[in-house]
Amino acid sequence: MSGDPENVAAYDEALAQVVIGDLQPLNAPIDIRDYDSTWPQLYAREADRIRQILGDRVVRLEHIGSTSVPGLPAKPIIDLVQEVRDSADESAYVPALEAAGYVLRIREPEWFEHRLFKGRDTNINLHTFSAGCPETDRMLLFRDWLRSNATDRDHYAATKRELARRDWKYVQQYADAKSDVVAEIMRRATAGESDREGS
Repeated sequence: MSGDPENVAAYDEALAQVVIGDLQPLNAPIDIRDYDSTWPQLYAREADRIRQILGDRVVRLEHIGSTSVPGLPAKPIIDLVQEVRDSADESAYVPALEAAGYVLRIREPEWFEHRLFKGRDTNINLHTFSAGCPETDRMLLFRDWLRSNATDRDHYAATKRELARRDWKYVQQYADAKSDVVAEIMRRATAGESDREGS
């Protein structure tokens, strides 16, 4: 999502360009909870449902985000990333997901043809990209690095809790505010991956 969180009107406009349906301002503080051991089970249930709905149209499907990292506090929203053959070809997969109760909420053609769905009875974000999308690899590298690096996991957790105490109009602003620390951790994760590959 682009747009300057400091410029409210510009941010609202940028958000409105990618959100499908009405913008939903926050009406409560960001809810960050301690890690819940049921989160992987909720992911597994959603993954099974999605695979049953789309079958071999699912090229890749993974648990991402903070709920995928044991020990990391998170908003109680299960993030999944899936790849389909061509995420821009909505006719190939969107009607099937919508018929099963999933709701397309975000369309971002400028950002890897990203689509985002909300779940039917579980609070999820289903991020959808085309097969081979580098953003999927980036998300998985970030997840795997936090799973294995306690220092960065704790640093990220502290940042999330601090930002969650601030007032935001939209949850997307909270997500955007994490960009600097995510980029910082990604630099270390990328360097760590390069070191492993070179050894």
